[in-house]
Amino acid sequence: MANVLDIRRRIRSVTNTRQITRAMKMVSAARLRRAQERALAARPYAQMLTSVLKSLVSRAEIYDPASGELLHPLLVRRPEQNVLLVVITGDKGLAGAFNANILKAAMRFLEAKSGKNVEIEAIGRKGRDFLRRRFKTADPRGADSTAPVATTLVGEQVGVLNRIEYPLASELAERIIRRYTHAEIDAVYLVFNEFKSVIAQRLVVEQLLPVEQIGAPAIAEATEMRLEEKKRAIEAARGAGVALRPADTREADARAAAFAAAPVDYIYEQPPAVLFRALLPKYLSIQIFHALLESVAAEHAARMTAMESATNNASEMIDALTLAMNRARQAKITKEIIEIVSGAAAL
Repeated sequence: MANVLDIRRRIRSVTNTRQITRAMKMVSAARLRRAQERALAARPYAQMLTSVLKSLVSRAEIYDPASGELLHPLLVRRPEQNVLLVVITGDKGLAGAFNANILKAAMRFLEAKSGKNVEIEAIGRKGRDFLRRRFKTADPRGADSTAPVATTLVGEQVGVLNRIEYPLASELAERIIRRYTHAEIDAVYLVFNEFKSVIAQRLVVEQLLPVEQIGAPAIAEATEMRLEEKKRAIEAARGAGVALRPADTREADARAAAFAAAPVDYIYEQPPAVLFRALLPKYLSIQIFHALLESVAAEHAARMTAMESATNNASEMIDALTLAMNRARQAKITKEIIEIVSGAAAL
C-alpha cells in the first residue's frame, strides 16, 4: 500500500486537474452560447433565401423547352466517378469522441465509394492530420486524367474555426461550383456534426451537389445521439446554465415560407431565370456556412460534456484516494500502537 505522503501528492495533483477541467467546461459553455447565437442569427437570411428560390422555381424555366435538359449546371446529374468530400472536424482535442466519430463516418463513406476517385477537402486540424497520414496529397501541378483510382487530399483549412466568417464559406463554395460546372467533379458531399441543441445533434453525410430539392437537404447518412450521450449532455448543460432546447423560430419560419407559397405573381427586376441562376450559388454558400457554424457549436457542446465527465471522474478519484489515505494512516497508527503495546508487554 502506498504511504500517506504519496497519496496526498496524488490527491493534490487530481484536485488541480479537476480545477482545470471545471474551468474548461465553463469556457466551452460560454463559447457554446455564442455559437448558438451566431447560428440563430444566420437562420432568417438562409430561410428567406430558400423561400425566394422556391418561389423562383415555380416561375422560372428550369428545363430547356426544346431539349428538356436542365438549364442550371448545379442541377445536372452525372454518373459519380469523381467525388469531392468535405470533412469538417475541430482544430483541438479534449472533446470526447467528437472528432473520432466524424472521421469514422468519413471512412465509411470512402469505403462505400471504393472504386471511384474521391478528393477530400479537410476543414480542421484534427481531420487534416488524420487524413494526411492515410492518403496522399494532390499534385500541385494538377491531376492526371490517366492516373488510377485513388483517394487524395486536395485542400485543407486549419485555424479558421475560431471565428467563422461568411467569406470562408463563399470562397469554398465558389471553388466547388467552378469545378462542378467544368465537370471536374460529379458530386459533392459534406460530413459534419449537425447541431440544433445540446440534446438534438446528429452526425450527417449530406449531398451538396447536385442540388436535389431546394430547402430539403439530401442526407446520405445520419447518426443520432445515443441515450447515454444525451443524459451526459443534459447533466453538463444544467451545470453550466446552457439551454437544452433550441430557440422557437416557428413563427419566423412560417413568415418566410409564406413568401414561396403565396398565390401572387411577383414582379421581378430581372427575369426569374436570371435570378435563379444568380441565387443558387449563394444557396450553396449558405449551406456550407451553416454547416461550419453548427459544427463549431457541436464541438463546444462535446467539449463541455467531456470536461463535465472528466470533472466527475476526478471527484470520484479524489474520494477513492482520500479513503485509501485514511486507511493507510489508520494502518500506520494501529501498527505503532501494536508496537508500543508489544514493547510494554515484553518488559
